[in-house]
Amino acid sequence: MSQVFFGYFAVVIASTSVLVVALRNPVYSALSLLIMFFHVAGLYVTLHAEFLAAVQIIVYAGAILVLYLFVVMLLNIKQDDRYHGQWRIATFVCAPLLLELLVLLASGRVAQSNGLPVEAVKTADNTMAIGTTLFSTYLFPFEVASLILLVAMIGAIILAKKDPVNSEG
Repeated sequence: MSQVFFGYFAVVIASTSVLVVALRNPVYSALSLLIMFFHVAGLYVTLHAEFLAAVQIIVYAGAILVLYLFVVMLLNIKQDDRYHGQWRIATFVCAPLLLELLVLLASGRVAQSNGLPVEAVKTADNTMAIGTTLFSTYLFPFEVASLILLVAMIGAIILAKKDPVNSEG
């Protein structure tokens, strides 16, 4: 039964991810992103990582998506007409990836163990393990990601700021 849920979540995540990139209206892209975030959280629940599911919904669906929508509304972008052949490009990029996935599924090399015993994974507190790993091994990338988001937000505000037309003179 868990494979059915995994298949559902995987199909919806993949299709909404394509829609995020392919839709011309940025608000519709953001709504597709919201659907994808919730299904990724559902995937975390099926993996018994409830803390990650809650963080996924709170941080990504709550904060990051609101930031994206804020920037879209601030820039007042109606549609992006620069990319007319985006479906052809997406097909050209995704077709080899889909073929590779099918070959991997047929060969049975997708699900391989990473060497951890199942009992150790089930007894570990995933919240503590995530916190320890995040603030020890991945502290620098975590801080770099926050700085990149800050710079992106400042850049969006600068791009959205309109130069006042000098009506005097």
